[in-house]
Amino acid sequence: MGKLTEFLMKASPPPTGMPFCMPMMKGWVPSRLQPWIYVLTALCFQFSGGMYLGALDEIRGTTNFMIEDVMFLLYATLAGMAMWFPMLFRMKFRFTNQQLLCTSAIVMGICNLITMHSHSMPVLVVACFVAGIAKIQGTFECMSNIQLWITPKRDFAVFFPVLHIILLTAIEGGGWLAAWMGHHFTWQMMHAFTIGTMSFVLLTQIVLCRPFCPMPNRFSLKGTDWQGALLICVTMLLFSYIFVYGDHYRWFENYHIRMVGALTLVFAGLTLYRLIHNRYPYVELHLLKCRNVVPILIVTVLAELAFGAEHTLEEILYSEVIRLEELTKENQYLWALPGMYVGIALDLYWLKVMKWKVWKLIGFAFLSISAYALLMYSTVGMSVNIEQYRLAIMLRGFGYGILAPTLMWALDESVPSLEMFFMGLFVFNIPHMYLAGAMGYGFYTTIFSHFLNEDMMNYGRQLTLTHLDLSHLSSSPPFGVAKNFGEFMGDSYLHSMMLVAIKQVYGYVIWFAMLLASIFLLCDIPAVRTNIRKVPLWPVLAIEYLSRKNKTV
Repeated sequence: MGKLTEFLMKASPPPTGMPFCMPMMKGWVPSRLQPWIYVLTALCFQFSGGMYLGALDEIRGTTNFMIEDVMFLLYATLAGMAMWFPMLFRMKFRFTNQQLLCTSAIVMGICNLITMHSHSMPVLVVACFVAGIAKIQGTFECMSNIQLWITPKRDFAVFFPVLHIILLTAIEGGGWLAAWMGHHFTWQMMHAFTIGTMSFVLLTQIVLCRPFCPMPNRFSLKGTDWQGALLICVTMLLFSYIFVYGDHYRWFENYHIRMVGALTLVFAGLTLYRLIHNRYPYVELHLLKCRNVVPILIVTVLAELAFGAEHTLEEILYSEVIRLEELTKENQYLWALPGMYVGIALDLYWLKVMKWKVWKLIGFAFLSISAYALLMYSTVGMSVNIEQYRLAIMLRGFGYGILAPTLMWALDESVPSLEMFFMGLFVFNIPHMYLAGAMGYGFYTTIFSHFLNEDMMNYGRQLTLTHLDLSHLSSSPPFGVAKNFGEFMGDSYLHSMMLVAIKQVYGYVIWFAMLLASIFLLCDIPAVRTNIRKVPLWPVLAIEYLSRKNKTV
């Protein structure tokens, strides 16, 4: 049992049946306006970050960064967010809301100031990592204070879908806003905008709020396994480095990647040793023994690998083949939002109203991923209007809107205590928004490169001058023929081969998602569930959880 759990057991339980109030707000602030101020503050934090992929072309055009460099900085931000989950409630019980939000806003502003002017990768990695910590701390402090306003009964079947409305809106809207800033001004303007929003957060906290901590007896941070946290951070960054830069350096054929791989194994071993032998580790490994935690993590990894096709293949299609400018591309991605909202609405109906099991719901999510891949497979082409991709984008948004809140709700149902839940969020978010995403990026870039090289070699074997009508290329040989033939080989030929490779990868995604959808839909059939795999019902899990809770009391 961790120190935080011992502290919570000694603390007096909060009174029940009281109307919602926000004691951190000053008395003259209208009560109806108070929670909306914190919703706006949460959006300010969610729209912030380290580096913004929406301005990718502008960043690459004005710096010497490769796309792998910007992707690695993105994953550094996500690593900071994932690593800080076990500390969220500890910080809430140690500091006041004003201290947490003001510090997060100041740190985020400083990090964006650094990323505006620095071109040093080590400095930027540290700045983006710290920005991720400030981002998740500020968001959590806002949403935890208005949780009872969203759901007075603290029903996570309601809270998690509503939370993801804010998160997913910021994810898609932040990319569009960065592209809009880069298109009309410069990519640094998005960082200046973030500094402005953080100034707004500071102003609202100073003018509208007062210091308040929900626990009269402050929780001490002494004894926190900071060394274990540091080892986890370094290990996560090393893993992401291998997956992001692997295809660029030809994976382990390169001495550089082999050295990073060996260093990763050393740090992973040290991390595991410390988590096992430390009395109060940063993350308790017996969390993995909780029922359904490991299956949830497996589903998360598989889902993120399936969604990796969107992150990689659509970027190749829009940037390298169709050559869309960044703002037009982000306008396309905004069509995922309607699908996400529909998926979240289905979550609310499924989990809150009908209270059905989640197996079939997860199966529907994977069906939507396979439908997305099928539409992209049948639509991709050089003469296709970009509007024809919108339905596919909405379908992948629908699948993501289902899976993200559902898996988080299932995790909450599977862990026995509050502290274990936040440790579970740490373990859950490593594959959810960090490690599996980096793995998917490395996997799809590698398999795409393999198919592209294979297709070019197969086509090149059949390409002879007897198969070409040179009169269609130029009427003034020989120089005109050479020039236009080179243009043909460098433009149309390469783009057609890239389209073929994209279709091949989407074909594999279709089969992969269909297989997963079939498994989860079959798990919901009573005969299959009884004869093949014994899967306990969610009400049974709830009864067992309540019985364990009564025993502890």
